[in-house]
Order: sequence, then C-alpha cells, then structure tokens
Amino acid sequence: MALQIGIIGLPNVGKSTLFNALTRSKGAESANYPFCTIEPNVGIVEVPDERLHKLTEMVNPQKVIPAAIEFKDIAGLVKGASKGEGLGNQFLHAIREADAICHVVREFEDGDIVHVDGDIDPKRDCETIETELILSDLESIERQIDKTSKTAKGGDKEKIKELALLEKVKQALAEGKMANTVEMNEEEQNIAKHFNLLTNKPIIYALNVAEGAMKNLNAESQRNSLGLPDDAQIIAISAKIEEDLQELSQDEALQMLKEMGVESSGLDKLIHAAYAALGYITYFTAGEKEVRAWNVLKGSSAPQAAGVIHTDFEKGFIRAETISYDDYVSCDGELGAKESGKMRSEGKDYIVQDGDIMHFKFNV
Repeated sequence: MALQIGIIGLPNVGKSTLFNALTRSKGAESANYPFCTIEPNVGIVEVPDERLHKLTEMVNPQKVIPAAIEFKDIAGLVKGASKGEGLGNQFLHAIREADAICHVVREFEDGDIVHVDGDIDPKRDCETIETELILSDLESIERQIDKTSKTAKGGDKEKIKELALLEKVKQALAEGKMANTVEMNEEEQNIAKHFNLLTNKPIIYALNVAEGAMKNLNAESQRNSLGLPDDAQIIAISAKIEEDLQELSQDEALQMLKEMGVESSGLDKLIHAAYAALGYITYFTAGEKEVRAWNVLKGSSAPQAAGVIHTDFEKGFIRAETISYDDYVSCDGELGAKESGKMRSEGKDYIVQDGDIMHFKFNV
C-alpha cells in the first residue's frame, strides 16, 4: 500500500496544477474558480532515486519497481470549513485519511487567477487553513474525551493515561496551537497516533511561487514571513513550470532548469521531503528478475523489512544477506561484494540502513 500525501490549501492556489505535474497527467481539472476539484483525485508517484537507476544498469533485470507515494488532490478549504462552509467536512475527512499533508501556499501574483479572499496574503492564507485544521481536531478531541472518560472512570489505567493526554492536547488546540507542538514522551506519541489528528500529521509547505522567485527563495526568511516554526519543511515550487516540464524530454527539462539557475525539479524535492517527513528510508532487492525499491520505516529491524515484502518472510525470518549500496557499486555487484567480504549475514536485531541491498532467508 502506497504512502499517501494529501494536497491541501485554499481554492485556486495551484493544488490541481501541482497534482497534474506530480502524476504526469491531466487527471485533475484546473480552472479559475473555487471548488474546481470535487471528488479527491488520487495518483501514484514514483520516488526519484538515482541508486535504483544505477542498480538497474548493473543488474539489467527483467523488471524495475521504484518506491512510490500516493498523492491525493483535495478540494480547496475555506474559512469555516470545519463548520461545513464551502465543501467543508467531507474534505477534512479526506485529509484525515492521509499519512502526511502537503500544504500549498500561493505566493505568485496573477490577475487572471482569482483569489478567494480577493488579494495575495500567504501568511493569512496559511493561518486560515491551519485554523480550520485546529478547529476540526478540537471537535474530534472533544468527542474522544467524552468516549474515553466513561471507561477511565472505571479505573482502566491505559484509558486514564489516554484521557490525560487528550486533555493536554485539547488545551493546546483551544489556544490555537497545532497538536504537533505539544511536548510528548515516546509513550504519549504512540498513544497520540490513535487520535488521528490533522495537526499531528507531518506537514510540508509547498510555496507556489512565480518563475523568477525559484532561484532566490530563502527558506529561513519564508518561515519567518509565514509565522512557521524553525523546523517547518518548506519547498519552493512553481506548479505551472513543473507542469510545463512534463511536456519535455528529460534532457530538455534539465536544460530548462539549468537556464533558470535551478539544480533540480521542485517536484523531486517535494517527493523526497514527503518521503522523509513520513520517516521512511529505502532498501533494495536486486536480481535478474527484478530490481525493486522498498519503503521501510527508519529504525526497522531486518525481520520487519522482510515483512514489507510478505508477512511470511517476517514470521519465518532466518537471516538477511546484506550489502551496503556503496559496497555493491564499488565491488561491481553482488558477486564482487561477496568475494571482497562486503556481504554481511545479519540477524533479527539488525537495523536496516538506507540503501541496503538485501536478500532474505526464511523458513515457513
């Protein structure tokens, strides 16, 4: 199952244009009026990875399967969405189903594209969206408190802990703060995952800028101007340029980016940021039949990584024949790595590293 990123923002900020560029399609209608997107559009996007291309060149497999992320283009939210304004609650529900959020903030000026509030004010727009997410979470938390308090009164220790955390989060939300600003220990973080709060999801801010602003964006100054915390993930992107790039060959696209003074596509940066925000790394399997990139949470053990392929691999795990990516390349493949002593036999306690090439031994 692909990781899912919900693309949100006010109407007419470029969400559908960005979605079309990400998915290399015209799947999302893009028009100059609010609520152009009604049903969420969903598309699978490959995670760009030069290591996968290198492994493919070396192994020459029959099939290549990259890691993937699912992007969902959700209709524009407006002030009052948490109370049903605009297309309100059904779209807040769609966001709640996502693993992380890509918040598109409009910074470009274009008199031909109307703004729902009449003028361009990125800080105000950002605050409007975050307020609606907070209000929706506050309503959800209050319902959960009502439900949990009944079992907590019976002396259930776990429910007592859960209720205390719900109350702590409620206080922050009532003060207009995001749930992800609440300090929590590891146990509380695990409990909070079950609350499924919008403002506790990883958020990437995609600043939809004019073409000329792509090169000179300063992330620190942008965070300050938008009133975002120092660790907020900000990616500058011109959705229209990215959509235009999809019409070009790879070489032509690279040349266009070079002429603009930009090293890489904003889309690639956004995809990598989304992947990292979810806490995932990539390991590979490589053989004549298939070279494949696999998503696994950072900190996962070898059996857990094996379970991503099939639950039987995890249940019957014996060991993982493992080669680091750098060793695999420098030794010219699996045989060379084995002969050089670079192939390791790792057991159940091994923590998978980003770029590992792995072959699992298991017994069902």
